[in-house]
Amino acid sequence: MRLPGWYWLSSVVAVLAACGAGAEQAHNLTEELRDASAQAACPARLEGRGKCEGSQCGFQLTLPTLTLQLPQQLGNMEQVLKEVRALKEAVDSLKKSCQDCKLQADDHGDPGGDGAGPAGDNRVQELESQVNKLSSELKDAKDELQGLQGRLETLHLVNMNNMEHYVDDKVANLTFVVNSLDGKCSKCPGQESTQSQPVQHLIYKDCSDYYMIGKRSSETYRVTPDHRNSSFLVYCDMETMGGGWTVLQARLDGSTNFTRYWKDYKAGFGNLEREFWLGNDKIHLLTKSKEMILRIDLEDFKGLKLYALYDEFYVANEFLKYRLHIGNYNGTAGDALRFSKYYNHDLKFFTTPDRDNDRYPYGNCGLYYSSGWWFDACLSANLNGKYYHQKYRGVRNGIFWGTWPGISQAQPGGYKSSFRQAKMMIRPKNFKP
Repeated sequence: MRLPGWYWLSSVVAVLAACGAGAEQAHNLTEELRDASAQAACPARLEGRGKCEGSQCGFQLTLPTLTLQLPQQLGNMEQVLKEVRALKEAVDSLKKSCQDCKLQADDHGDPGGDGAGPAGDNRVQELESQVNKLSSELKDAKDELQGLQGRLETLHLVNMNNMEHYVDDKVANLTFVVNSLDGKCSKCPGQESTQSQPVQHLIYKDCSDYYMIGKRSSETYRVTPDHRNSSFLVYCDMETMGGGWTVLQARLDGSTNFTRYWKDYKAGFGNLEREFWLGNDKIHLLTKSKEMILRIDLEDFKGLKLYALYDEFYVANEFLKYRLHIGNYNGTAGDALRFSKYYNHDLKFFTTPDRDNDRYPYGNCGLYYSSGWWFDACLSANLNGKYYHQKYRGVRNGIFWGTWPGISQAQPGGYKSSFRQAKMMIRPKNFKP
């Protein structure tokens, strides 16, 4: 509770009167205290009463020749004054912060505006629209760049293919010219009696080239389908259906294990004189050099011999997983490579037990059927299956041709028959024995 200041002055006057001071002295003292705040050198002072605990100290007023004891509530005025000063400093600080915020808003806002309200909202919407437009333009530019990159890659591939074909044609023409000479060169002077020797061919791309120069023996020969790659040995069949066949695979007696991994089927394995797989890289080069046809000869353990003929045969490179392409079928063994919609080996990738490229979603056909082949999901033909010398039971992982007479009558859990011999071979489409 606040007490009027004059209450205390009246108490002082009363004390002075009780001490024997006259009325005139009390009046003079009262007037003197009224003017004390205006005087620079006032002899009166207000101070604490000395030792005390906490903030419960009273105050005393000292006048010349007079000391008065004042209540402790007067000391609360000093604390209130400090709090008022702190509050004033806080208000000043907030005021300055508000001024700074307003200045920043003015700097980022429209000229003459405060950056808030409808004008500020319109500005934000305009910026968002510009960002969306730039994002759309960037996306269009990216799509255009990808399209241009694709066109460049296509042009590069086309140019490389054209150059490759151009060089191949030139080499082929040169080879044809040299081969056509065949000893027709003019004889040297003075050596008319010397018989001219036939000119050796520069390049034999496959067995049909050897056939054309008079080779009629079925045996191994060295061929070079692509002059940019090394030559290699192949086995040539010069007897079947006019001869000129390059053999890709042969199964005769089970002397070679065909349960092999990707690297073996890639390079080739076995004995060219007996059982072998020529190799996917070599098959690719042979089918790339010329348009080839495929012949498959089969014989079962009852002595039945049938064949399948396809008027196109091509195997892609390793990058395309040696994908198979076959043409129209003709023959007596049935079209097992293109058995049905769900069992079609045409345009399928090559799969081995360690490289799953088939269309079966729940496992590896090569691992299940123990071989490498152009599996679908999984098979209607597999000439690289295990060689069984007699009927067998269990998984049909033997040499298999799904259109063979009577093969579909076997019970799922019953005995399954295999083949005594199987052979795959190719020759150029335009070959004429």
